Amino acid sequence: MKRLSLVILLLSMVSAQAAPFEVTGAWFRSLPGKLPAGGYFTAQNNSRRDVSITGARSDACGMLMIHQSSNKGGMSGMDMMETVKVPAGGQVAFATGGYHLMCEGAKMKIGTKVPVLINLSDGTSVAVAFQVKGAMGK
Repeated sequence: MKRLSLVILLLSMVSAQAAPFEVTGAWFRSLPGKLPAGGYFTAQNNSRRDVSITGARSDACGMLMIHQSSNKGGMSGMDMMETVKVPAGGQVAFATGGYHLMCEGAKMKIGTKVPVLINLSDGTSVAVAFQVKGAMGK
């Protein structure tokens, strides 16, 4: 955890300028027991080229995956996504009922922040501190 925290600190210092890719409003919904935590945020692509989110990792998760919730014919479901495209000059919200991060084997405490690295298709990563909230989002 310390190694990933150091990487995030260094990356955030480097990205203190106007970042070509920004993540805001990042938080995890921590659920009781062994239930997975959901990660939510808004991704903003300030560059002139499309960029895709290709994955994420955190020491606070045994496994961290990109999922998309859906409702097809009255049936709710969830699909694992390899990538999520964020268009040039655009944004994509990771929110309940849509795209989200699925954190299996969560090791987090409500009221704290956990470091996450979000990997991008251009080979870069964005370091983000996710606020951990409870089941009601508080």
